[in-house]
Amino acid sequence: MKKFSRRDILKTSVLASAAATVHGVAPIAAAIEIAPDAAEPFFAPPLRDTNDEAMKRARRERLLLDVGWRFHFGHADEPAKDFGFTGNFQKTGNFVPPGALAFDDSQWRDLDLPHDWAVELPFQNDPALRSKGFYPLGKKYPATSVGWYRRVFELPAEDKGKRITVEFDGAYREAMLIFNNFYIGRHSGGYDPFTFDLTDFATPGGRNVLLARVDATSSDGWFYEGAGIYRHVWLVKTNAVHVPQWGTFVKADVKPDGANLSILTEVNNESATAKTVRVISTVLSPTGETVGSATSSPQMIPNQEKQTYEQKINVKKPLLWSLETRNLYKLVTEVQTETGLVDLYETRFGIRTVAFDAEKGFLLNGKVVKLKGTCNHQDHAGVGAAVPDAVQYYRVRKLQEMGCNSLRTSHNPPTAELLDACDELGMLVFDETRMMSSNPEGMSQFVNLVRRDRNRPSVFMWSMGNEEGTANTDKGLLILTAMKAMANRLDVSRPVSIAPIRAIGVGGLAVCDVIGYNYQDPQAEQYHNENPKKPVMGTETVSAVGTRGIYITDYSKGYVAAYDPYTTTGRASAEGWWRFCNARPWLSGGFVWTGFDYRGEPSPNGWPNISSQYGIIDICGFPKDSFYYYKAWWTSEPVLHLFPHWNWPGMEGKRIAVWAYSNLDKVELLHNGQSLGTKEMKKDSHVAWVVKYAPGTIEARGYKGEKVVLPAKRETTGPAAKIAMSADRQELSGDGEDVAMFAVEVRDAQNRVVPITENEVTFKVSGAGKLIGVGNGDPTDQGSDKAPSRKAFCGYCMAVVQSTKQGGNITVEAASPGLAPATVTLLVKAATLRPQVPRWERKIPQGEGITGLWRPAPADGGPESSAPPAIGDSIYSFKQEGSSLTGTVEGTGASFFGGGDIPAPIEAGKIDGSAISFRVGNSSFAGNIKGDRIELQRSGSPGSSTTKPPEKASDAPEIGPAPDGSDPSRGPSHPPSTVLVELRRVER
Repeated sequence: MKKFSRRDILKTSVLASAAATVHGVAPIAAAIEIAPDAAEPFFAPPLRDTNDEAMKRARRERLLLDVGWRFHFGHADEPAKDFGFTGNFQKTGNFVPPGALAFDDSQWRDLDLPHDWAVELPFQNDPALRSKGFYPLGKKYPATSVGWYRRVFELPAEDKGKRITVEFDGAYREAMLIFNNFYIGRHSGGYDPFTFDLTDFATPGGRNVLLARVDATSSDGWFYEGAGIYRHVWLVKTNAVHVPQWGTFVKADVKPDGANLSILTEVNNESATAKTVRVISTVLSPTGETVGSATSSPQMIPNQEKQTYEQKINVKKPLLWSLETRNLYKLVTEVQTETGLVDLYETRFGIRTVAFDAEKGFLLNGKVVKLKGTCNHQDHAGVGAAVPDAVQYYRVRKLQEMGCNSLRTSHNPPTAELLDACDELGMLVFDETRMMSSNPEGMSQFVNLVRRDRNRPSVFMWSMGNEEGTANTDKGLLILTAMKAMANRLDVSRPVSIAPIRAIGVGGLAVCDVIGYNYQDPQAEQYHNENPKKPVMGTETVSAVGTRGIYITDYSKGYVAAYDPYTTTGRASAEGWWRFCNARPWLSGGFVWTGFDYRGEPSPNGWPNISSQYGIIDICGFPKDSFYYYKAWWTSEPVLHLFPHWNWPGMEGKRIAVWAYSNLDKVELLHNGQSLGTKEMKKDSHVAWVVKYAPGTIEARGYKGEKVVLPAKRETTGPAAKIAMSADRQELSGDGEDVAMFAVEVRDAQNRVVPITENEVTFKVSGAGKLIGVGNGDPTDQGSDKAPSRKAFCGYCMAVVQSTKQGGNITVEAASPGLAPATVTLLVKAATLRPQVPRWERKIPQGEGITGLWRPAPADGGPESSAPPAIGDSIYSFKQEGSSLTGTVEGTGASFFGGGDIPAPIEAGKIDGSAISFRVGNSSFAGNIKGDRIELQRSGSPGSSTTKPPEKASDAPEIGPAPDGSDPSRGPSHPPSTVLVELRRVER
């Protein structure tokens, strides 16, 4: 390649890239090898690897900020129950009492994130709460709809000069952030991530207080959404010149001879001066080998501005990402200035092609792939919306077991860890935004979604919304046109669509690259016949309801029989929809509502149902019968599933429908050894018999040709006798985050699952783990997901167990009165923790006498502090050595004007018997020690000085100015010269 000087390039205007117009960015640097001029600054050579030393030089840190939080409910209506919060925007730096360093949070609950407080609440039989699962949230329930989160942490002194930001992956629903008692900002929206810059308010070399008030009184959806900071939080430290969040994008153009990568890199210069910057992009293969690199020309970025660099790299013989081989590449971005490496940013991506063909359907890497999809909400049994990362992988694997190859993130941006699981396990994603709107908030949500997820190979299409009637109108055309334009501006590699309501291809729906439809199979075929060049996909289908293990519909109990109404199409039938879909090559596939049951929307019943029954899998992960229909026709694995169970006391002689789901050639049914006939298994169908009930056995035999290859059996069981338990994992990581699911089966003496039992099962966890939730899949069970026990539902229940931060073993015991217990032990491997912000605990001085921590005692049973809300609490840290007293006092210097909440040293401290005296700043303290109390008189506080009013002269006029020219605006106030302070010993 010919080498050009920078001046050569500028003379020929090669740098005037058309991409600047397409992407709406600053001038873009050429992806061309440039020889530096003699006058240009020297740049260090590219790194060979991304080791810890390189990261240290780059000074970028992304630290998990999940552990060590304190939580307390606030109040949506009464400031006195909401820590005095009234919206104090009067002065900077004294926003609300809990934001102060000295605030007493000892009565707050200690917890780690993610956290969903909604799932911890008791159920409330209020029809207005039906869609939310009957959890008391909203404006009618102010006492349980606002939560405060508080985290104290230290920043090293060397962080001075860095940019400090905090990233929230998601909080429901409106979050207000306060840092070191400075109001930082608000975020509205329960699903999209948000970031705040804390730099100007941080205290490097000292303690810092991060405070979040989360308000869940408003609602985004009509389903269970949780409440609180239910996703991860991160503290990010960078140099002033750095790649911003989601600031890289890799687009792959796959050719027969290789893949041409177009790389966009944004660089921010938040320093006080202009910087000359170059970007070095290195691509690492799935095995870590360098397969390409590019170095930009140096470009000057003015201070407080940004620049976008465009580079090209060719990867020969690329390893494509697919459902079977999940090859993941890594882009390593080096940002250099004249001083050397200033940032190192890593981006994972995949190389693959996606396309839609109006006749063939969806193509992945040029091959037709029928979308066998499910829609899924984000909550799970035991944990609500605060789903641990490991449970995301568990859920994806469960869907894959039945052949599901794609999911729709209904109806909101998903957590990043779900997409990690999809990238790594091979699951396609139809990535959906929450708000269909071109207003600033709606567009911001959509921009965040696209920027965050555009490098993920699993994400094959953007969804601009769900069932919005406005989308079918002229206004919808304007809104969706704007949203599509934004998607194309940020990412030209993926199509866009929307899940519509009662319409196909009209109004704004016409702008979609792929025409979606919900529950309208016949109308979709008509649309295809009239518009044969437009690709079509079922964006939402089926909505079949059924209760796991239940075969008699009983609305009084809230249960729906698990038989599929297979004669219907378009809605309510798995078999009816899939027969239609699979017979039409032009139809790309579709997304069944839903993969898993979820809280809220308890269709078709209301109270006492608290969760939906649409799932193919219940909320715990136990498959329903329809799971095996999909598995039979979505996988190549031989399947034979027989139902219902065969425990029907009192039903002797009654006719019972017996079904089998299978993909074998034919199935024979036997009842107590007598053949009831063999039936051919038609494609995408099932076989059925009607059997007069008699206790004993029903047995299905699946044939391949004339050979029996798979049997299935249901037997009348005896009474419950024992518990069997298994875990989905053989070992866990001792990182305090990993999770195993422990499934319990109630069995009889012959080791058969008893399908009609409801034994209460109690879990006991010992060793390197803890119980974080329980569940059973019963849509009417109103037991607590956070209790140590759960009744079995149709023979099954589950415990969710999380590791601690140590190696060893976890032992889980499941016991129930009258049943033999079960015990499972898992290995927990010692693990290196993810980089994270250390937990902070206030150090308690140790020593003689009154050495320790002291706080003002409550006055007459009132609040801990009678100080004005803007001033907050105080804490006294005493160190006694004989008659000498040293230490610090925090909080007594705070004022209405802010800025005084810093520790102040104790001076001239003396103890003489029970007498005590000391000075802090302008205040003097003196008093007596009385056991676990200290009574003090505080005098000389700032601003408390008094002056004697002047005497009026005898010849002064009755009407006129003050005789000594004093300021009358001060008024005749006479603050007390001393203030009584009573202290009590505390531990925090």
